[in-house]
Amino acid sequence: MAGHSKFKNIMHRKGAQDKKRSAMFSKLSREITVAAKMGMPDPDMNPRLRLAVNAAKAQSMPKDNIQRAIDKASANEGDDYEEVRYEGYGPGGVALIVEALTDNRNRTATNVRTAFSKNGGNMGSEGSVSHGFERLGYIAYPASAGDEEKVLEAAMEAGADDISSSPDGHEIWTAAEDLHEVSGALEKSLGEAEEVKLAWKPNLTVDMDEKGAATLLKLIDTLDDDDDVQTIWGNYEISDEIMEKLD
Repeated sequence: MAGHSKFKNIMHRKGAQDKKRSAMFSKLSREITVAAKMGMPDPDMNPRLRLAVNAAKAQSMPKDNIQRAIDKASANEGDDYEEVRYEGYGPGGVALIVEALTDNRNRTATNVRTAFSKNGGNMGSEGSVSHGFERLGYIAYPASAGDEEKVLEAAMEAGADDISSSPDGHEIWTAAEDLHEVSGALEKSLGEAEEVKLAWKPNLTVDMDEKGAATLLKLIDTLDDDDDVQTIWGNYEISDEIMEKLD
């Protein structure tokens, strides 16, 4: 998370290490299959599937893997997964939202609750922390997409609500229901985005000290290692200096 933009500091995802790549691809495939089952198997006709495919492409997932996940949905193969969301608090009162796709609610809930309790946190009820977040559309472009003026102009023309630029890249925000339309318009002017997803954006953030950050990252890694967990969002901020010490 060190060296990334402010928002990327408050979300956690799999790194690109070889040992984690297989697990990451498995989660991406699950999301693609679920999205394709919920609507048309054509990304152009199914906004959620398009987002899932774009996320997979951004992580360099092979085209064959992506198509296989779509075909699995078309053939009505594989397990039936349901979306579940867990909320809780980590070390230092950090609020966390855990999104999962599961075929066994009891298993997933037990695993998530255990991860919280063993790593300085506790799981709350639904709605216990999400009131402190906004559900928004999030689009990220690398700095190479253009300077701030170019990206701002493209974002305004596409109908985005907000944009922030830094040396690390550009973050564009939009209403959740406008994400598909705005990302499509931006792709025509700026090319393919680095990330396009529905996000939980915190209204306020918590600065972490080194001890709290170490425990928090252990909790997040434990959650992230669970096959059912898709995404983890939080309202924490960890400085680059602390991240460098912990790396």
